Amino acid sequence: MIYGHRYESPLGTVCMESDGEALCGLWFADQEEAAAKGADEAAREEETLPVFAQADSWLDAYFTGEEPGPVPKLRLEGTPFRRRVWEILQTIPYGQTVTYGQIARQLAEERGIERMSAQAVGAAVGHNPVSLMMPCHRVVGVGGELTGYAGGIERKAALLALERE
Repeated sequence: MIYGHRYESPLGTVCMESDGEALCGLWFADQEEAAAKGADEAAREEETLPVFAQADSWLDAYFTGEEPGPVPKLRLEGTPFRRRVWEILQTIPYGQTVTYGQIARQLAEERGIERMSAQAVGAAVGHNPVSLMMPCHRVVGVGGELTGYAGGIERKAALLALERE
């Protein structure tokens, strides 16, 4: 069974999914993929779960401008490449940014190859199932350009500004 939960943030409603033990999804309700997830809405049961309480506490801290600490337990499904990119996302320090190219270079070095496509990294970042907690908003283009955020560029800018206050 998949359980759903909503959190009202200063930047809009945040939707969450859990398998009952771990967080499997977190996104802003108006994100593009939210429409696809909406088809499963009837299958979700709203329930108070410890993981949702932990996520709410994490989000409360985050949206008050505090570094929120460790994320609740996550259960993520994806290809090995995506999962590795998501692991890297989780290492980006609060209030800092990295570029798609920097992540691509790190992956190339790990694999012992000359180059890795920044576009492939961007695609993996774009499939992040747990927005905010896996901080894809901290990944920027060359020169700090704000690109590629499913929640919208304005929201990405607001999240980065919140972290820099």
